[in-house]
Amino acid sequence: MSSPSKITSRHQARLAVVYIRQSTLAQVREHTESTARQYALATEAARLGWEASKIVIIDADLGLSGRSASMRSGFKELVSRVCMGEVGAVFGLEISRLARSSADLQRLLEFCSITDTLIVDADGVYDLQSFNDRLLLGLKGTMSEAELHVLAGRLQESKRAAARRGDLRFPLPVGYVFDEDRRIVKDTNEEIRIAVSDVFAAFEATGSAYGVVGVFRERRFPRRAYGGAWSGDIRWGRLTHSRVLGLLSNPTYTGTYVYGRYRSRRIVDPDGTIRTKATKPARGEWLVNIPDHHPAYTTWNNYLDTERRLSANHTRSGARPPREGAALLQGLVMCGGCGRAMSTLHTPGRSIYDCTHSRHDRAQTPGCRSVVASLVDAAVAPRLLTAVAPDRVALALAMADELEDRRVRSTRSLELQLERSRYEAARAERAFHQCEPENRLVARSLEQRWEEKLTRLTEAEGALAAAQASVVSLPTGDQLAAAASELPRLWAAPTTSAKDRKRLLRALVADVTLTSEPGPRVRIGIRWRTGASEELVVTRPGVARRTPAAAIELVRNFAELDDAELVTRIAAAGLRTGGGRAFDRAAVRWIRYAYEIPGTKPAAHLREGELTIDQVADRLDVAPGVIYSWVRQGHVNARRASGGRLCVHFPTEVEDATRRRVAQSTRIKPRSEKVAAGGAV
Repeated sequence: MSSPSKITSRHQARLAVVYIRQSTLAQVREHTESTARQYALATEAARLGWEASKIVIIDADLGLSGRSASMRSGFKELVSRVCMGEVGAVFGLEISRLARSSADLQRLLEFCSITDTLIVDADGVYDLQSFNDRLLLGLKGTMSEAELHVLAGRLQESKRAAARRGDLRFPLPVGYVFDEDRRIVKDTNEEIRIAVSDVFAAFEATGSAYGVVGVFRERRFPRRAYGGAWSGDIRWGRLTHSRVLGLLSNPTYTGTYVYGRYRSRRIVDPDGTIRTKATKPARGEWLVNIPDHHPAYTTWNNYLDTERRLSANHTRSGARPPREGAALLQGLVMCGGCGRAMSTLHTPGRSIYDCTHSRHDRAQTPGCRSVVASLVDAAVAPRLLTAVAPDRVALALAMADELEDRRVRSTRSLELQLERSRYEAARAERAFHQCEPENRLVARSLEQRWEEKLTRLTEAEGALAAAQASVVSLPTGDQLAAAASELPRLWAAPTTSAKDRKRLLRALVADVTLTSEPGPRVRIGIRWRTGASEELVVTRPGVARRTPAAAIELVRNFAELDDAELVTRIAAAGLRTGGGRAFDRAAVRWIRYAYEIPGTKPAAHLREGELTIDQVADRLDVAPGVIYSWVRQGHVNARRASGGRLCVHFPTEVEDATRRRVAQSTRIKPRSEKVAAGGAV
């Protein structure tokens, strides 16, 4: 250390903080001399005049890199103490121990300058209020960061050079090991080799990662441990979905040596935290790709095909892959009422195409109804077999050729427009560059014309791209001929699974739209891959079990009557329920609930201090269901009147208590807000 002449009693009255850091845990474990030298700085602080009680050691950042301060709690503590004016001097072995980032270091030095805090390292004592000392520390910090950059560049380039030769060693996936000559070979354990090979065979058979998991449900799978005392050892356990995806997407199993599949980059979170994130570049941006480098478990073509199949199975990106289940049109059905995709619900004995979006959005249209899947499938499947009959194959081939010619003619016009726009933009650019810079009047005019031509060029490129993206992929003639000759036999074969039939349907059917009419009829719109469309009309079975429309209309017209009187009127009209039973109070209450028909004269049954469910709901501005729930839970008292209606005992104290409950609840929303938002109450 140099002369302590810059140290005053004012500094010694505050803390002397010794900041200790090593970049990695390996350095902490192996470079013990460096760690010991940093801890010895406490002795140096005592020699320079600080009392032992005033010396604080911060060593929370041992094993952490100094590139960023976001994960270093010790550095944050140091900055906090400096800002509060508690620190008289910061001791470090060298300036790079404080921070490798110039931004973090300069911020700390600025705080030290404001609070009159000294920096002490092996070269001397620095007063940040002195311009020369601040300049010197800034230069040392910049040199430290440059040193880190040079060292990292050398190390990375050495790794890339070894990788380009295929000699860089890295942890191998299960199924591979390094031999004595440092070459990658298949694992000598036959059980491991068979297990890895069976993963690719299972995916070929099932077509999905979850299918592979099902195949290995009762079977163990190997896993290599990385790090720790068990590093490199094989552990056997359950094969998970994430592991299957990792195996299928790893090009190492194709015998290809790959380096650079993942890259790390630094990002800044909204709160200012800097962290490192791994990104996955496109295949063409991999740094090293050496085919036939080592023995393979599968081929490169199979790897590409697997990648496409996995992407087609990803439903979050809009894909609708064929799955298990009896519903043949699963994933292809659209709702004719709201225009959105219909879900497939599987219940014991049957499957249903259901428009669940309408109920979630509380915006159900008359066409948003559930349809039994077998009804629709039975109508669409014969149309598929008829469409590919031999007498229609020739017509389909001719139509495909005509559509292709029409597509070529439409896109050719856009291509010519794009070519002309490019020529005009290039001509305007040349005219602008040939203009003398001093002649600003002409230059501005030429520049404006150039910008107009570039705008037209962009519009032409967009129009051509949109036209090409809207092209419907058509099956080839060979595919149609093969389908015509083999489809009926394959469809009827007992060995053909539901998933196979779904694949056959998807080869020709683009989507199916279901529109439910007020009566029993359902319209089925089929859109074929060729662009053609047709409509079928089917009748729902079991319509006789529905509630008669006359009974619903009677309840609506005489809604002010109680349920007992309505039962009498319905019986006098000779109406019965959809199941053939005589109407009772429960059936009438169900009609009121299902068709939202409220009563208007319940007050005749009320006693003093009582209100109906709807009156309580209106007074509290909540949905009636909230009051029904409170009655069931015992939060409010209610009795059932002779007509079957609930009468709520609702004095002032009960009203005050329920209002407090509504105000304190995070789940109960005011009914007025729902109505204003367009929702049904």
